[in-house]
Amino acid sequence: MSNLHLGAHVPWAQVDTYLKLVLNLYMAPEIAIKGPELDTLDPTLLDHVAQILATAAIRPTVHAPFFDLNPGALDPLIRQVTYHRLKQSLSVAEQLNAHLMVIHPGVDKWRYPNLDQVWKSLAKDFFPPLIEQAAACDCRLAVENIYEETPDLLVELVEEIDSEWFGHCFDAGHWHLFGKRPMAEWLDAISPRLFHLHLHDNHGRADEHLPVGEGTIDFTPLQIKLQRISRLPSMTLEAHTLDHLKRSIQQTKALFC
Repeated sequence: MSNLHLGAHVPWAQVDTYLKLVLNLYMAPEIAIKGPELDTLDPTLLDHVAQILATAAIRPTVHAPFFDLNPGALDPLIRQVTYHRLKQSLSVAEQLNAHLMVIHPGVDKWRYPNLDQVWKSLAKDFFPPLIEQAAACDCRLAVENIYEETPDLLVELVEEIDSEWFGHCFDAGHWHLFGKRPMAEWLDAISPRLFHLHLHDNHGRADEHLPVGEGTIDFTPLQIKLQRISRLPSMTLEAHTLDHLKRSIQQTKALFC
């Protein structure tokens, strides 16, 4: 596996600072946009970023906003706002020629006690128009595990929607914090539509976003899974500093090459 398979987390607010640094490392940026930023995007800057990416022949990933948003919210007004933000994000993804957009599900057992099937039903109705928009701009959607203890709910959602444009983003750090199933079992469950990976590390107590290999995650099951599948998912190293990114690149190459 070469660096060309890897991406790097780039906040939109810092795209001027980090975009070319990431491209110089032969990596694809995963551009993370916050909700309010969508209302104040500078079209000149957006066009400039799109031109830089096109010149580099790189298709980025976009990480959609997630604070306060929920595609399966019980309150229809929250679903409306969520749809508006994700539709805006997909428009940005189209302008940047992104190949994939990551979405947080916004559900957890504490806020939705015994309501997971209600959430899934609402989310199942929510996504099809967005998937249609995504397909039109050749950008797959990947729903990311956050607080889920098992992959079951998101697997059910992806399988029931049953679209080649809608799949999973496996976040290793979130799995280590909240997952109650072994990584190998989790990966087996999502592998039919595993589109994307978020790679970072922690010690199982906080979402530290450490370089790969500097926490307590055992990445062996992921190594084995990637050796056995024919089409590798895209991968983003979710480092939050340039130094951590460079250390994560070294560890990731050591683990997966």
